[in-house]
Amino acid sequence: MWIVDCDGSIAMGPFETRRYPGSIMTTTSTALGDDKQALSDYLKQHIRDIPDFPTPGIMFRDISTLLADPEVFRITIDAMAAPFSHIDKVVIIESRGFILGTPIAYAIGAGVVPVRKPGRLPFASLAEEYVLEYGTNTLEIHEDAITPGERILIVDDLLATGGTVEATIKLVKRLGGEIVGISVLAELTALNGRAKTGDYPLHSLVTY
Repeated sequence: MWIVDCDGSIAMGPFETRRYPGSIMTTTSTALGDDKQALSDYLKQHIRDIPDFPTPGIMFRDISTLLADPEVFRITIDAMAAPFSHIDKVVIIESRGFILGTPIAYAIGAGVVPVRKPGRLPFASLAEEYVLEYGTNTLEIHEDAITPGERILIVDDLLATGGTVEATIKLVKRLGGEIVGISVLAELTALNGRAKTGDYPLHSLVTY
């Protein structure tokens, strides 16, 4: 469900999850310990490779297989949420950010605020434009979605060039939200999207 460039992965054992009020803590089996690379490899094992999609020469990494496995999905959500607590609202970016961000908000006891493409929000909204390879696009947020001073976590599936996350940061700041961090499933380091996230803590489970 997103396009990446990565190599093979190895099979890893199960993860265990322990829940605490207002936060998530994820621990691994004895064999894995607290190894971030082991977690990355474990998740990559559940991402399906589809070559030449949507165009020849592109390797499409399909996370629908990860989402369909209840245990792996649970591990993913808990691990994405693990560093964050005392969050008022999780801002989720259309569209795959909706899939991951909503259960993260539920897990940490936060509300959900969608950031959507133009024309899809029914109430008065703020808009931010961002640059694509060929042209521009826009993201919108309801103007009353965030109260000044609220602690905000931004969630998306993938950090690539960083345009959508940068636009979302600007929207949250315009509404007076305090951005605590950004959590993504995967980060494409070669595209340097991290440079557009400013000084905000960025948490990614899988890097390529």
